[in-house]
Parts: sequence; C-alpha cells; structure tokens
Amino acid sequence: MKDFDLRMRSAVWLSGPNLAAAEIAAMIGYRAVVLDIEHGTFDLAALERFIPALKGLELKVFAKVLGPSREPIQQALDFGADAIVIPHIEGAAHAEKICAFAKFPPVGARSFAGGRTAGYGGFDDEWLKRQDCETLCFAMIEDAQALAEVREILALPSVDGVFIGPSDLSLRRSRGSYKRIEGDWQDLKAIAEAAHEANKPWILPAWSVEEKAFAIKNGAYKMVLTMEHGALALGLRTAWEQTVQLFEEAAGADDK
Repeated sequence: MKDFDLRMRSAVWLSGPNLAAAEIAAMIGYRAVVLDIEHGTFDLAALERFIPALKGLELKVFAKVLGPSREPIQQALDFGADAIVIPHIEGAAHAEKICAFAKFPPVGARSFAGGRTAGYGGFDDEWLKRQDCETLCFAMIEDAQALAEVREILALPSVDGVFIGPSDLSLRRSRGSYKRIEGDWQDLKAIAEAAHEANKPWILPAWSVEEKAFAIKNGAYKMVLTMEHGALALGLRTAWEQTVQLFEEAAGADDK
C-alpha cells in the first residue's frame, strides 16, 4: 500500500523502563512504544520518569495499564501517556464503566490532577477538551464476549479504538494456544472490519510476517513489530548460531 507510512504505523513493545532499547528504537525509526505495565517490570516511580524520557525521544507512548480499574488508567494519563490500552475488557457494559475513567465529565469520569499534563497548575475548559481529544483510549479485545460485542464497544464515546490481544482471545475462544490458524484470522478480520465501520483505529501486536502482512492489508492504525525480549532473544540466538556455523566450517576444513 503506497499510503502506508511505516514510521507512523509501527510501534515497539517494551516490558520494562529500558531507556537504551527506546533510544535504539527511535534511532531506527520507530515513533511509538507500547509499555506492558500489566505484565512488565514497571513501578510507579520508574513509569513517572520513563514516560517523559520517551516523549523526549519523540516517541508516542501507549501504556497498557495494570488492569481495568480507575487508578492505573489515571496514573498513566497523569504521567503523560499519549494513549492507554485497557486489558481484560469483558464486554460492552464493562467497557462503558472502565473506559469512562480515561475521559473527563461529561464524556467520562476521569479525575483531575494538577500535575505534568496541566503544566503543574490549573486548567480550563479548553484543556479538558484537548485532553479528551488528544489522549486516546483503546479497549483490548481479548475476551470472547468483548469480541461478540466489539461494535457496541466501539460505539462508546469514551473508546477511541481497540487493541487486539490474539493470545488471550485464542484461549478464551477455546482454541488453546495462539497458532495463527483460520479461526484466529477470522476473529482478527472481524475486529478490523468493525473498527473500520466505526471509523476508529485498531492495533495489532504483529510479531510474525503473516501478522504484519495482515495488518498492512487490513489498514491497521498501528502494528507492534516486535517485543523487547523477543528482539533480544533473536539477536543473541543469531550471534550464537552464526558462531556455531563458523566452528563447524573450521572443523570441516581441519578434517580435509
């Protein structure tokens, strides 16, 4: 697709406050990071320092928060995240309650904090509007009921888009581990189509070549190209395998 801007459509997944990994990603050309606060090693103090450092690298920050509750959502937004990703959304009614914490009244139920995002001062009505418009809320679709009600979730004014969780979705759809089989692709396609119908963005963790091709073909807002630990494992494995091959070639030459 000629209009697919890789720099603007791609993100990298970070599991901890690894500044070097973020700097390398920014130098390569990435313009967004997903922080896995739910499963990663972030504490509040590290997160509060790491988010402005990432923004200083001109990286958009998508914070996958600790869980579907008020406190982690508001903390990530107060620290300056550009978007939050809310895991374990169970369905439309749950999304209506939980995603409201990402938006100020009357759209939602977010509480004001006079910290970083407010310039450590007060606020006015225009600031409220900018916050609601410019900080995005993505509901994760990783539950069977959330998949069944994805159109109702996308219709909520507090939901700016959806973020697909393929592994948990496969488990909760009784397919076991995520194998990228036909049922998986059908679910991904259904979510992408619902998002396009709602004119709202969708995001896919796209570790494999097949997932990257799917994201490009189906117009993903962003695809997460790799995760920090996976990229590290690939680099270490490649160096190991290259050296094993050199040893085998040297041993073969000695036998001649």
